[in-house]
Amino acid sequence: MRLVCFDCGKSYSADDARWRCDCGGYLNLEYDNLNIDFDLKNSLPGLWRYKHLLPIKEENDIVSFGEGFTPLIKENIFGRNVYLKLEYLFPSGSYKDRGSTVLLSKVKELGIGEIVEDSSGNAGSSIAMYAAKAKVKANIYVPKDTSKSKFKQITAFGANLVVVDGNRNDTYLKALEDVEEKGLYYASHAWNPYFFEGTKTFSFEVFEQLEFAVPDVLILPVGNGTLLIGAYNGFLQLKEVGAIKQIPKIIAVQAEGCSPVYSEIHGDKVEECSETIAEGIAIQKPVRMKQIVQIINENGGDVVVVKEKDIVEALRLMLKRGFYIEPTSAAIVAALGKLELKNQTVIIPLTGSGLKTIEKIQNFVIN
Repeated sequence: MRLVCFDCGKSYSADDARWRCDCGGYLNLEYDNLNIDFDLKNSLPGLWRYKHLLPIKEENDIVSFGEGFTPLIKENIFGRNVYLKLEYLFPSGSYKDRGSTVLLSKVKELGIGEIVEDSSGNAGSSIAMYAAKAKVKANIYVPKDTSKSKFKQITAFGANLVVVDGNRNDTYLKALEDVEEKGLYYASHAWNPYFFEGTKTFSFEVFEQLEFAVPDVLILPVGNGTLLIGAYNGFLQLKEVGAIKQIPKIIAVQAEGCSPVYSEIHGDKVEECSETIAEGIAIQKPVRMKQIVQIINENGGDVVVVKEKDIVEALRLMLKRGFYIEPTSAAIVAALGKLELKNQTVIIPLTGSGLKTIEKIQNFVIN
């Protein structure tokens, strides 16, 4: 394994406690002689069944709650048969636990005692939870308009919560400033390559749950692209070893009030992000924008923008069916109604629990 810069191509040892390149670019993990083995009879539980495909050397360094292998169920939505992957059933209430379990395991392996993360809430809650288990001090930066349920979850785990008087981008800049001034390790779900090593397990699970087949289409939420990049990397690795022939087409979903990836791909002017009920994807300047755009373009995918009213209606629909999800997950469901998908196998991840955003559900849906 080695860390490789997306911008300049410089490589570093995977044993280095670094989160970005000397040139300022972001890093990805690359493997030599990858061997994907799905004979998992004596494997660890959850996503760590794929330990041989993850960058942790010793089992004793794994920081885990047995997370992963979330249910994949069939539903008919807007007259279309789709698979829903219930990612909101992770221990912290969101799919971000995929990345956090691998990232905090690497933090433990490297012997790092204090970390910084900035988040709109879910990643911060998840990192705080795994940091508590790893006995690592976590400083979690969040914007002031984050759902209060997420504030409470972060502090309950004993993390140092830093509320920034500004938007999501202001929060990122403040966290980065403190990382550089204090010399702390940046356990960022957007920057840190080990987080994406965790989210790639989404694809391995889907492949196994579909009886070693792949869907035609993935509809994924995109803020910083942690699930999109991870899922693509997982399917790419399956293709590289000959396990599959085709990577699923990826449809990215953004909210109308904050759609920079759509603007980048379709050449529209990028406006300031306005407030959206889908706070989990309200990222005005994704760190890995070039990587996200490259994946969508090379994959033959696209970006769909959904209106606030459509997100609310999709949320109401899913709640009435018993899926207590947060609005960001409902945005993906809303996108399904805008797409022409005939006789294709489609997977939609429901990424976050409604327990994270009780206030917003109460204000926008129940009242």
